[in-house]
Amino acid sequence: MQIDKITFNDISIFHQEEEASIFHKLNFTKTVGGKEWLRRFFSEPHHDLKRILGTQQIIKTLLHHINDWPQDITNGTILMMAKFLEYNLDPIPQHPNPVNSITYKLLHSVDYSMTKYSVKHFSDFMRGLRKIILLFKDTALPGSLSFYMERMLKLLQEGPLLELSKTTEEEKFSIQQNLYFGYHMRVHYRSELHELIDIYSRLEAWYSMAMAVKTYDLHFPEFIEQDEPFLKAEGLYHILVQKPVPYDMMMQPQENFVFLTGANMAGKSTLIKAVGSAVFLAHMGMGVPARNMELTLFDGLLTNINVTDNITRGES
Repeated sequence: MQIDKITFNDISIFHQEEEASIFHKLNFTKTVGGKEWLRRFFSEPHHDLKRILGTQQIIKTLLHHINDWPQDITNGTILMMAKFLEYNLDPIPQHPNPVNSITYKLLHSVDYSMTKYSVKHFSDFMRGLRKIILLFKDTALPGSLSFYMERMLKLLQEGPLLELSKTTEEEKFSIQQNLYFGYHMRVHYRSELHELIDIYSRLEAWYSMAMAVKTYDLHFPEFIEQDEPFLKAEGLYHILVQKPVPYDMMMQPQENFVFLTGANMAGKSTLIKAVGSAVFLAHMGMGVPARNMELTLFDGLLTNINVTDNITRGES
């Protein structure tokens, strides 16, 4: 669906004051990468029904396991891993043994501390990925989710990555183990690690969308396949309004014009934004803030509301 920068701002998808944006309201990610993928999803609503329904299925699948999502992986985990991979570290022994391991720790104490701390984060990350895979092991997964789960599973079959994925949270590593894992992460699995981080970030963005649907009790719209444009919403409201007044709305070829009047701060622009943002969320594959919603596929959204209100503060 085509949408320009003005419309993004008009219907409060993005806003110069972040807390006044729908993106901020629906963002449940904890990592920088997850937030970046979520922003990408918000910036590129789908153009075709197949992708919309595919995203709906991904979110519905995640909703079944929403309370079991592992908490091992934090933003600090991702940042520390990325830093270690690019850190100017003195070379780690290729084949650590008791002698060269102790020597490295004594002569390169700062680099060893960095390695030890990073390996703990690598183990947290791999263990978290393994928990996600096991969480959906017996679940029929929709296309894109299945693809990334299978790719993640394949990458985690690699020796050191598999070993780390089977560690426990309380597990302590010896000096030799820290150097063994540190060496392999930097030398042999750098590209695989970047790929796994990107896969997790994408999964977290989908998880965030599912959390938003659950937290705000959003409902998935029904798309109608027909040539004539159609929109019907019951109990529609703007998700940024704290105490919203729901609306019913219908637009079709026979009823395609709405004449909207009212006093200042009566909710005119809020209604317009509620309709626009609900259509937008529907084309992302998200649930919408309405009791029921039916619509056809939109080619795009174009607005020129030209107001400087702030819905979250009730300013108009």
